Amino acid sequence: MQSPTHITVQGGGPLEGLVPVGGAKNSVLKLMAATLLAEGRYVLSNVPRITDVDLMSDLLRATGCTVARDGLLLVIDVPAEIEPVAPYEIVEQFRASIVVMGPMLARCGEARVALPGGDDFGPRPIDMHVRGLQELGVEFETAHGYIHARAGNLQGARVLLEFPSVGATENLLMAAVRAKGSTVIDNAAREPEIVDLCELLNKMGARIVGAGSSMLTVEGVDSPDSLHSANHTVIPDRVEAATYLCAVGITGGEITVAGARHEHMIMLCQKLGEMGMRISHDPGGIWALANRRLTSADCQSLPYPGLATDFKPFLVTLLASTAGVGIVTENLFSGRFRYVDELRRMGADIRTDSHHAIIRGVDKLSGAPVRAHDIRAGAALVIAGLGAEGETVVSDAEHIARGYDDIAGKLNGIGGKVSYR
Repeated sequence: MQSPTHITVQGGGPLEGLVPVGGAKNSVLKLMAATLLAEGRYVLSNVPRITDVDLMSDLLRATGCTVARDGLLLVIDVPAEIEPVAPYEIVEQFRASIVVMGPMLARCGEARVALPGGDDFGPRPIDMHVRGLQELGVEFETAHGYIHARAGNLQGARVLLEFPSVGATENLLMAAVRAKGSTVIDNAAREPEIVDLCELLNKMGARIVGAGSSMLTVEGVDSPDSLHSANHTVIPDRVEAATYLCAVGITGGEITVAGARHEHMIMLCQKLGEMGMRISHDPGGIWALANRRLTSADCQSLPYPGLATDFKPFLVTLLASTAGVGIVTENLFSGRFRYVDELRRMGADIRTDSHHAIIRGVDKLSGAPVRAHDIRAGAALVIAGLGAEGETVVSDAEHIARGYDDIAGKLNGIGGKVSYR
């Protein structure tokens, strides 16, 4: 897929109408990786047309799988034998590729995975992945830019994560499916995407209990034949939904985010309500009304069910146009305020201090040329442009296409003026 390099946004009036949300990027990539566990044909539904899905498709093909798309369906045929190697030229483009390590180890007893790349917002080491898998009996060595993991026999164990890492939880889950005996993952991530992965794995014959809680128990299956292919529908993307909710907070108006699940976004909805937005669960999604200028609030990113770090760029952008002063604290990743300089170019009054951003709302942002540093920061600049005076041009927009299926078309459908070039 050829991604646009620039997105042009004309500031304008309120947003009105219904905007659909697609399948979750942060879930579908892990579901695709899980197919490596067993031979057979998998059909995934509600798969977004985004660059990262194309990259994961290429990675699966490199292992010997066949991947075909039909609209929002993705059909994956996994052969009897796979090549447990994730090559550098694919892996260096997106960080989620590291989650193939768990299923490769479970299926083949080894995995050779290039050190991952991805978004540019600070280091995200994979130490917890490694330490957790070592508890299951995996041995590691690193050379020439690759991690080589080996396990003659995976053994169930109790693994206590020092932090509820989503990626480490996912890798451990998929490896533990084939470990001998019982594995308990304590302080596990609780995100909806983890629950989605557990649902697919259980459909495939895995035995996992505790999904959605901080303790997951996996009873290893006896043989490869105990696992089989399955079909699954990807959950809606709560981060995409958050993008549109914050957009209407900036521009004003009334929208319904079709397909969004309120129960996956309770903390965000509460925070937007605190700022003055009327927001509620709708039978078809989430309804939101912003009929006046919102007021500032303090926010901090925390593991689920707290505010996701992926929501933070949208909240910083929203606070830049609210009345008052808000403080946003980043507790999860260093370096994730790099887009603030771009918002300042648009007239935002933001000061950063270590992992805090102090935002004094201005009456109106001003359109300007800006650059997307990563997926969510790029989307935040697009919605900033919707509420700004004049024209905003977001360069390096190919980052946005990694996580959004036609963001311009969806925003135009509710009254935005957004175009690709």
